[in-house]
Amino acid sequence: MSMFQKSIINSVKQDETKVALRWASFQKFLEKVEYIKTVKEEKYQDGFLVDIFENCLGYTLDMTNPKSFNLEREKKNETDGKKADGVIYVNEKVVGVIELKAQDTKNLDKIETQAFNYHASHSNSKYIIISNFDELRFYVDKKTAYEKFNLFTLNYEEFKKLHLLISYESIKDDVPLKLKEKTNSFEQDISKKLYKDFSNFRTALFENIVKNNLGNEALIPSVLNSEALNQQTLLRLTQKLCDRIIFILFAEDRTLLRTNTIREIREEFINQKFTNYTLYDIYKFYFDAINKGNDKLQIPQYNGGLFATDELLDSLIIDDFILNDNVQILSNYDFASEISVNILGHIFEQSLTDLEELQANIDNVNFDKTKSKRKKDGVFYTPEYITRYIVENTLGKMCSEKREELLIGSETLVSPSNPKKLTKQEQQTKDNLQEYKNWLLNLKILDPACGSGAFLNQALEYLISEHKNLQNDLALMGDLFASYMVEEEILEHNLYGVDINEDAVEIAKLSLWLRTAKRGRPLTKLADKIVCANSLLEMPFSENSFDVVIGNPPYVRVQGLKSNYENEAKLYEEKFVSATGNYDLYVLFMEQSFKMLNQKGKLSYILPHKFLISDFGSGIRGFLSENKAVESLLHFGSEMVFEDASTYTCIINLSHNNKKLDFKSISPNDIFNPFEYDSISYENLNSDKWNLSSNDITKVLEKINLQPLRVKDVFAKIFQGAKTGSDDIFLLLSTEKGFYSKALNKIVEVEKDLLKPMLKGEDISRYKNLKNRYFVIFPYILEDGKAKPMSEDFIKDNYPKGYEYLKENEEFLRGREKRRFDNPKDWFLFSRNQGINYFHYHKIIIQELSFGSNLTYDNVGMCHAGQYSMVKKKEIKEDDKFYLTLLNSSLMWFFIKNTSTEFRGGYFAYQTKYIEPFPLPKLDSLEKQEPFIQKADLMLELNKKLQELKQNFINELNLEKIPTKLQKFEELDFDDFVKEYAKAKKLKFADKLEERNFKNEWQRLFENDKKEVLEIQNQINITDKEIDQMVYKLYDLTPDEIKIVEGL
Repeated sequence: MSMFQKSIINSVKQDETKVALRWASFQKFLEKVEYIKTVKEEKYQDGFLVDIFENCLGYTLDMTNPKSFNLEREKKNETDGKKADGVIYVNEKVVGVIELKAQDTKNLDKIETQAFNYHASHSNSKYIIISNFDELRFYVDKKTAYEKFNLFTLNYEEFKKLHLLISYESIKDDVPLKLKEKTNSFEQDISKKLYKDFSNFRTALFENIVKNNLGNEALIPSVLNSEALNQQTLLRLTQKLCDRIIFILFAEDRTLLRTNTIREIREEFINQKFTNYTLYDIYKFYFDAINKGNDKLQIPQYNGGLFATDELLDSLIIDDFILNDNVQILSNYDFASEISVNILGHIFEQSLTDLEELQANIDNVNFDKTKSKRKKDGVFYTPEYITRYIVENTLGKMCSEKREELLIGSETLVSPSNPKKLTKQEQQTKDNLQEYKNWLLNLKILDPACGSGAFLNQALEYLISEHKNLQNDLALMGDLFASYMVEEEILEHNLYGVDINEDAVEIAKLSLWLRTAKRGRPLTKLADKIVCANSLLEMPFSENSFDVVIGNPPYVRVQGLKSNYENEAKLYEEKFVSATGNYDLYVLFMEQSFKMLNQKGKLSYILPHKFLISDFGSGIRGFLSENKAVESLLHFGSEMVFEDASTYTCIINLSHNNKKLDFKSISPNDIFNPFEYDSISYENLNSDKWNLSSNDITKVLEKINLQPLRVKDVFAKIFQGAKTGSDDIFLLLSTEKGFYSKALNKIVEVEKDLLKPMLKGEDISRYKNLKNRYFVIFPYILEDGKAKPMSEDFIKDNYPKGYEYLKENEEFLRGREKRRFDNPKDWFLFSRNQGINYFHYHKIIIQELSFGSNLTYDNVGMCHAGQYSMVKKKEIKEDDKFYLTLLNSSLMWFFIKNTSTEFRGGYFAYQTKYIEPFPLPKLDSLEKQEPFIQKADLMLELNKKLQELKQNFINELNLEKIPTKLQKFEELDFDDFVKEYAKAKKLKFADKLEERNFKNEWQRLFENDKKEVLEIQNQINITDKEIDQMVYKLYDLTPDEIKIVEGL
């Protein structure tokens, strides 16, 4: 839980004289300990603030100096009027909150939420302190980690750390925040360095083992008969040896083994006089000692399977230098203070990809990390704050509910007046605590895609903490035998994991051992708890048997499944009702994992939210709604959780027999802050799309859905532009010198009649006057409104220059899509020709991904690529421009935001399936469209003027490449314009006179053009709002409904 690296803390110099004086004051606090143990919160609360914060940490209380203070008691929150026990001020702003309880509150987890509610209600708060007068926890902004101090037993070094972090001088200068940032940076750096060193060691070790052992007939024949000695086997043995060495490195720095065990092994090897053991022989002696225990070496027995006798591993020949040099490099790291188990978790996860790379080298396959098996299996490492949230909201919630049921929560648990002679009620409390212990020991927690064990380790941490709290509670009630071996009990009874990757399973076991290893205690056997299997087809554990299922299931679309795991894909479709359409693997995990829950069980996954509204999600939506399975859902929109995956996620919580589904759109950074859910009844959920919106938004959507028409009733075709399969070849940029080909990086000659104007995404925006910068080679002939492919001979005879250009690129064109076009008829055609029959129509064009509605009108008939176009039905009398205003309105954007798929940056998809359902009114008179058409014409004209004015100014700049800031010159003041323009032109003024002359030359033009641009932009904004008001009136929206649409 510690937030700060020891080395970072130790690097900070403090005023030793000041610390010593305050340490002397702290002694006076220690003299009151026995009194404090018996006193109630209210009676000593002020005394604690004086004794610790004022006397020892440099604060001034409001009751000490009402005119000049930085620590105030019982300050009301900014939002709800509730009071924190104390708040810290810097520059008259609340930067920290303090929440205090008396000594009878042993478990401070219980008051975390209360303290963070106070924190959230003060907009500038970043530090949170909670204490029961003995234990003190210090947080920086988030619940995810804290620094803990036990004041009653605090020594001088610990006091110095307390003073460094919480003294007023440090809080005022934001020292804790800076130290946290330094710690994060340090951990990232050391993670990368350790990972590199470990990876180099494993690669060198594997290569050495292969060199010395592949084809070695001297190895044990009986072992060879049971397992073929190939490179795959040697890779497995290499990883096992690495796991053993990692354990020793970890154990020697955490006193599980003698300090410097690695150095001791090397010295045994170097100093031998009458023997000729290899360094690996010495390691094997130690492996055996760790497995069985060895009093002479002061090594307790740590078996559990990791160090069990492995004849094939023992028989390997390994050169001394490999184990000497490389292991010493790893041993130089401090695994006690520098390398946390979380850091090892990230390294373990990355190492799984490395193992794939080594395997690919064995198979003589080119390895692409972006297409590795881990990627194919849809596996991404889950951030620690997500694993903690999921564990606390399943396992933690379940524990809290059980404590409340047994009347043993922190609020109800009271220490007995005489622990040796309990009252009837006190005895019942003690019995209930024992019942809770038995319940806790029998919980079953499963991660069915456990990877390297991130979720299992988080559950382990939670259970260890809960057992420790329980032991304290039992001791409070006079149980002399309250103590028991917590970690061993948890591993033996509570945690279960499955993964399809054998290497992941071994690493998960190692990570659990590293977290639970204690000196003198054997490692727990995990072979029947953490299992290698395909959870979807061969789940090794019984259904309906788990209390908690947690995890991050793999994300793989069915196309990827069929190309990599064809047989499994067929079996999935036979077994799962959620395997509908182009399904994703994670929906199968939801279905399978829900079946693993017992009737009171809870499941929580982080997974993509696309299933909510995508067509492939109909199966899982049907399953979840039929079983009333979703308890709650946190929707992260377009905010990213995973660093290495462009995946938009949610946290979904499943349980049995829910009456409603609670949901919340929220930033992942805010999940530990207080929030309220919206909800939807299961009566309104089925296999159809789940558009989870607040009640107010739902009512507005329901109202606009009363309109009689939909976009699909008005428009005959909504289509995506053609996909050439190689834009670098087919698209030619129009320049003053001619047509530029990116594929050949030169100006080329192609007949104009073979070309058509082509729009790209950046050419299309709201009411924009369309101008193409590109032309596309169009190897089709329009006949009777249909585009038919040209023949190769036709192009050769009629467009010889164009044909020559295509021939120059023939090899690449034939190779597209695994050589699908390697034939005489198709090699020069587009890879997808959708929409080419409609390009010549007048149409509305839309950006496919857009922030706000960005539609415009094409009255020329241009081609386009990835964008969508809408061609109206012939029988529809209303004008295209009437519909353009509706589709560009804030109401359309409101509809899209609440029914479409969100992407990074708040962009939404404007694809056919999201546009078609938009409701449209039916006009009883065509005259009613005239004001809308006039506004559309005005918007098109204003935008044309705006484009021309801006382009004229940009032309004056005479730059080959226009920087983004200069493209938006109207947003700059003149000095900033000069700075950006001089940088773009690479101008260096010889003196002030030259600079002044330059400014005089440009200022009038800049100021004049900027003024004109801003005036036109203002007209556009006013007209836009007028159109919105006309649309709202057309849809009969009330002022309150308009506020909801506009997000006010």
